[in-house]
Amino acid sequence: MTNVLVITDHIAGEVTKPTLEVLTIAAGFGDPIAVAFGAGAELTATRLAVYGATKNLTVTDEAVDSALVAPKVEAVAQLIEQTGAALVLAPATLELNEVAGRLAVRINAGLITNAVGVTGGEGSVSTEQSVFAGDWTVTASVGGQPAVVTVKPNSVAAQAAPADGTVEAAQVTISEGAKRARITKSEPKAASGRPELTEARIVVSGGNGTKGDFSAVEGLADVLGAAVGASRVAVDSGWYPHSYQVGQTGKTVSPQLYIAAGISGAIQHRAGMQTSKNIVVINSDEEAPIFAIADLGIVGDLHEVLPQATDKVKQIKG
Repeated sequence: MTNVLVITDHIAGEVTKPTLEVLTIAAGFGDPIAVAFGAGAELTATRLAVYGATKNLTVTDEAVDSALVAPKVEAVAQLIEQTGAALVLAPATLELNEVAGRLAVRINAGLITNAVGVTGGEGSVSTEQSVFAGDWTVTASVGGQPAVVTVKPNSVAAQAAPADGTVEAAQVTISEGAKRARITKSEPKAASGRPELTEARIVVSGGNGTKGDFSAVEGLADVLGAAVGASRVAVDSGWYPHSYQVGQTGKTVSPQLYIAAGISGAIQHRAGMQTSKNIVVINSDEEAPIFAIADLGIVGDLHEVLPQATDKVKQIKG
């Protein structure tokens, strides 16, 4: 069996869904060893154990919360040496992609970011990635050990695989140099009650066709337990916050279901969502480019179609 080090992502001890998905991939290679950083790290152990973590290493040095990514890179590099891990996996968040890149340079390892599939056996790791705005899927092999791979959310379904999940304070040393770049201020995003956009299994997005009224989009999203997204036109017009933009200059999502309402489908938007497993399009313009990638297309006014869909979902739910 191969030791696999999984860099986890959590918010105040609450493990994120992409972390559980990565643990599921790790269990296919060997014994997943999870590493959790910062305040609340010790609270992650129970949840991580349910999804296969045989051990939970915590790094609670003040520097991992107050400094930028360098302390985490140093800690993981030391833990690789201590555990003999042949593979390092992490969710493909903005921060952990940077950690992975710096780590690979530091330990002279092969690196793949934003993988949508990870397979292999003893001594080999192969990945799949969606490239060129999702038009192509490519495979790659990571040579040497350890391999460092980050995985896009919703690439696999998280599966429980209960393990012992012992908790242990990691014995690592953070250098003074790693602490120099510090975070002076941060503000958490206000909670909306909806899933995080990049983690959601269902996303309902609105565009120019909303004419600034996202109530129908939000109504359907809420009954589906979905996240809300927006096109570049919608956010540039001030109709929705920029943090919800889906596209090449916004966030990339890959949910099980993506519903695009009133979005024409410019390449900028398609680049951020066309790896979604199922795509439903509602647009009054039957010539809209986004219909070309739709699994189901509805020609109609979103302000009429979405409320009907919302009512039907409510009826089904009882």
